[in-house]
Formats: sequence, C-alpha cells, structure tokens
Amino acid sequence: MTMAATIEDKLTAALSPERLEVEDQSHQHAGHAGAREGGESHFAVIIVADIFQGMSRLARQRLVNETLQVELAGAIHALSIRAITPDEVR
Repeated sequence: MTMAATIEDKLTAALSPERLEVEDQSHQHAGHAGAREGGESHFAVIIVADIFQGMSRLARQRLVNETLQVELAGAIHALSIRAITPDEVR
C-alpha cells in the first residue's frame, strides 16, 4: 500500500470527510532535506469534513496530525493541510 493510500484510509476512517484529496509532492522536494529515494515523503492534503465545525484552524491541523501520528513520526517528512468544513467550500 502506498503512503498516499494509507493517509486516505486513516483520514477517511477517523474523520469521515465529504471530500479528501491527497497529493504526493515528493518530486518537488528531490534533493532537499527529508526527501527519500522513491518519494512518498512530502504530501499535501485537502480535507472537507463536518467534524471541523467550530474548530480553530490549529485544532483542525492537530486533529489531522494526531490521526497520522505514526506516519508523521516515520515516513512522512512534510504534510501540508487544508482542513475545512463543507460550509467553507461554498
């Protein structure tokens, strides 16, 4: 299973998003610190979920980070997060 698929599975199970996009951006960081041979180290996530209602931006990011704590402690070097509610999309 790829790291992108692992991210998708974990966020879907924990946060029940209405929309979830996971982009492996590792190729943009080749040669930089934390970049691994073969990629799968730098990701961007856009997640739209009701669970973020009433939460600050920081609390939303913490929730995503907590959900992916094992991956962030290991294979993932960088994670960009855009966490919003369905109402914020409109």
